[in-house]
Amino acid sequence: MMIDASLLTILLAALVASASPGPATLAIAGTSMSSGRWSGLAVASGVTTGSLIWSTSAALGLGAVMLANAWIAEALRYIGAAYLIFLAVKSARSALSAADLPARSFNGGYCALFLKGLALHLANPKAIFFFGSLYAIGVPATASSIQLFVIVASVGLLSLTVFHGYALLFSTAAMIERYAKSRRWLEGLFAIGFGFAGLRVLLARGP
Repeated sequence: MMIDASLLTILLAALVASASPGPATLAIAGTSMSSGRWSGLAVASGVTTGSLIWSTSAALGLGAVMLANAWIAEALRYIGAAYLIFLAVKSARSALSAADLPARSFNGGYCALFLKGLALHLANPKAIFFFGSLYAIGVPATASSIQLFVIVASVGLLSLTVFHGYALLFSTAAMIERYAKSRRWLEGLFAIGFGFAGLRVLLARGP
């Protein structure tokens, strides 16, 4: 009964965190609108894999190790901030361009898109802080290996549903048409979103 309550708490918190606008959802939405459904799904798969890696790491106690070794978190923080700011500059350049062909938020083959989505999520140290805190608070110390597996698998399934749902939603004909008509405005919003997220990660201190 206790683990059922813990699982519900973790899933609700993970749902809010994954569904809220952020770098991952921006990248998935932008790629889906500009490059199509399968490209968006490839990015979403990378983001989901990154989420699963952080979730598993937190369940195994690696979040506590990172918190105890501040230099690891600091290195990830600077790498993540640099990557997000790079994406902001890329979107800003697209927004300022009057070219007829829409620029892609992420480009490349499906494998490259998957890796970019994965890198985007792994480069955000806030993910491990989120999962580390969530597991520390929501999971009883007496939880068995099987119970931990159920929690990690449930969170992974939730992430897969949310992120791939974004890819499917933003790859619809209506969304693609809207993107084509207002590409520069949308790319400008992406630039602001990525830039704001990058500055938040850069200026963040601790979990």
